[in-house]
Amino acid sequence: MKSVNRVKKVAAVHDLSGMGRVSLTVVIPILSTMGFQVCPLPTAVLSNHTQYPSFSFLDLTDEMPRIIAEWEKLGVQFDAIYTGYLGSPRQVHIVSDFIDSFRQPDSLVMIDPVLGDNGKLYANFKMEMVKEMQQLIKKADVITPNMTELFYLLDIPYKDYLTDEELKTYLRQLSDKGPEIVIVTSVPVVGDINKTSVYAYNREGDRYWKITCSYLPAHYPGTGDTFTSVVTGALLQGDSLPVALDRAAQFILQGIRATFGYEHDNREGILLEKVLHNLDIPIQLNNYELI
Repeated sequence: MKSVNRVKKVAAVHDLSGMGRVSLTVVIPILSTMGFQVCPLPTAVLSNHTQYPSFSFLDLTDEMPRIIAEWEKLGVQFDAIYTGYLGSPRQVHIVSDFIDSFRQPDSLVMIDPVLGDNGKLYANFKMEMVKEMQQLIKKADVITPNMTELFYLLDIPYKDYLTDEELKTYLRQLSDKGPEIVIVTSVPVVGDINKTSVYAYNREGDRYWKITCSYLPAHYPGTGDTFTSVVTGALLQGDSLPVALDRAAQFILQGIRATFGYEHDNREGILLEKVLHNLDIPIQLNNYELI
């Protein structure tokens, strides 16, 4: 008998860092606070994330298929599959097969195609990884690339700034590859270094959305993971796309503001614990616009 009190399950395919609020140490508390059971499929275990000068690293690539096999024995069903940083083409293949095996007709597949930033690939990635990610996103319902990843996924030269019309064209081109919803983060606002934007396209309804946020002069690792986690939870709880974007953007801003005033090592990420309770608060102001 199916329980009426069933809690939705999210399979979270991310790495785990002991220090620094990134990946699973962000994904688990956010989605748990929003009312979901997070089932980690860890890709690696690190002493601390890679923006510190040194770190220990345990690659779990060989363990991932064993975990998946045990889940298959248990007959586990997931309401969402949410992937983040994948360390190698082999991990992409494992995740691709995992999606094929566990996807349900009404499940949400959220892929954060982590490849690079500031116009460049991350140091350990080569173009083979880009090609694999281009294939993986075909299986997604939603993807959340940043500006750099947008260009790599489309195989076009990087530009620092794009017009609204250019962005709309690229969003549609990415959606045509598979995902129904494409969300591009960290889009600079021309002429205003104090602001940043998020753009999104939803193929259902053929609509484009934009949210512009204040930009504080501090860098905190894990904000991308935080943003995508809140969007995932919001969509799972039935929010519309623009409200999900708004909820995530406002939560990030609250987290940065809560952290900015402290004497705090930025490498540890935003003080998530100070603002998690805000995820239960209804949206106060809607900042999204239709473009």
